[in-house]
Amino acid sequence: MTTEKKDIRALTKEQLRDFFVKQGDKAFRGNQVYEWLWQKSAHTFEDMTNLSKETRRMLQEHFVINHIKVDNMQRSNDGTVKNAVRLHDGLIVESVLIPTPTRTTACVSSQVGCSLDCRFCATARLKRMRNLNPDEIYDQVVAIDKESRLYYNRPLSNIVFMGMGEPLMNYNNVMKAIDKITSPEGLGMSPKRITVSTSGVPKMIKKMADDEVKFNLAVSLHSAIDKVRTAIMPFNETFPLSDLRDALEYWYTKTKRKISYEYVVWKGVNDTQEDIDAFVQFCKYVPCKVNIIEYNPIGDGEFQQASNEALEQYINSLERNRIVVNVRRSRGKDIDAACGQLANKS
Repeated sequence: MTTEKKDIRALTKEQLRDFFVKQGDKAFRGNQVYEWLWQKSAHTFEDMTNLSKETRRMLQEHFVINHIKVDNMQRSNDGTVKNAVRLHDGLIVESVLIPTPTRTTACVSSQVGCSLDCRFCATARLKRMRNLNPDEIYDQVVAIDKESRLYYNRPLSNIVFMGMGEPLMNYNNVMKAIDKITSPEGLGMSPKRITVSTSGVPKMIKKMADDEVKFNLAVSLHSAIDKVRTAIMPFNETFPLSDLRDALEYWYTKTKRKISYEYVVWKGVNDTQEDIDAFVQFCKYVPCKVNIIEYNPIGDGEFQQASNEALEQYINSLERNRIVVNVRRSRGKDIDAACGQLANKS
């Protein structure tokens, strides 16, 4: 009976050092391997050229590196790049590189499928197969950084956890991945350039505040009226707006960092004056900014983008109340890479 080899990236640096000592080698070999895995993103033990052949063979006997593979890459007319990423067990997730004249942003996935059931989102129609491991999240970032350097001649500048899945339903692995991404022993990115976007899991928002995270928080809100929000995001019944508001107030008290609200306006769903007034009121509870996002149809015609007049009414009401608002035009629609469209069609 063969035992399955462990993925070496599940080991901490201390565990790697201990492993080498047990093998009768020097502890600093563990540091060398750790650097290859996280700073240099080695795909194989053969890549670790400052280790002897015997050491590399010994690592091969004990461990694997379950690296992702970019199975299919599509480039949009607007420069957006979408990766279909194959995991070691054959499952696929998608990640996206979004370029602007001043930055390149990686939109990464945290689950295969999604734990939640938002009716307007293509990913929610895929059942959740499993959580991604920290290294699988990390690998998506490394792959997009390479593409950013290749196509745009600059390193990746920002990361958003807005791909497939609800990041707060995979809390520990997402936090471990962000630790590696921001560590000087990993990619060394500033946490200020990372945004975790959630549909709103109050308990986990409070946990993030208690854990003193340094990255930004975005909430996909889409309605500040419970009845409307539950109709489009059924899990709102379990996590109602009053609980969400309480968690966000806690977050701000602990972190003193503004929240971003992601908000789509749909025709006949949340485009009335009542919807606008409720949202403006919700925005006053905690310092925030608002991103109004263009809706990207997912093929069933159930949801349609609201009229320009409705959008203007939202913008005017928010600005009158001195709430910062940006309208985000979606990128990558022609390759199903825009917000809410990630559904592994490839």
